[in-house]
Amino acid sequence: MTGTIKIQLVDDHPLVRDGLRARLEAMPQFQVVAEAGGAAEALEQAAQIEIDLVLMDINMRDTNGIEATAQFRAAFPRIAVLILSMHDKLEYVSQAIRAGARGYVLKDAPGKDIVVAIETVMSGGIYYSAALARQLAQPQLPDMQLTTREQEVLRHLARGESNKQIARALDLSVRTVETHRLNIKRKLGIEGQAELIRFAVQNG
Repeated sequence: MTGTIKIQLVDDHPLVRDGLRARLEAMPQFQVVAEAGGAAEALEQAAQIEIDLVLMDINMRDTNGIEATAQFRAAFPRIAVLILSMHDKLEYVSQAIRAGARGYVLKDAPGKDIVVAIETVMSGGIYYSAALARQLAQPQLPDMQLTTREQEVLRHLARGESNKQIARALDLSVRTVETHRLNIKRKLGIEGQAELIRFAVQNG
């Protein structure tokens, strides 16, 4: 790709954005044209400023980066989104790619990775940090997959049912349902209840 690549930084930590800006603007082919602390602000900026690529964090105070990526792809399909995150769970990676991200870089990766990732994405490719690429190349362990019972629990969660309602429907104890919920979160790399429910609605 020829010409300057116009970049937007989306991260709710100003210090992180400052560091990224300094690193990127040391390269003549990059220009940081916008910064945002959340998805809503980022989308507003994208409607007003010419942007080629968004460097998107996942954990933000309003909409998470994966949902924001989907919103960007729907509203601005020309803009490439590259996830820059501390999370190395493959489930986050797959969710991000399904949402339309063109790559996934870990925040603790070498600085040159961001440069290579941006250039790869802007040339039409897809980029993963080396640590993620190695994981993706390996067969997934059986315990990373949800069991049939866990999938059933997930479907009931998607309907908004409580543990007690799920236990009644599946003829289980409430404690067993709670255990299934914990196992689902562990396997999917999900931490909070709200995130679990959101995943259930989207995928259950």
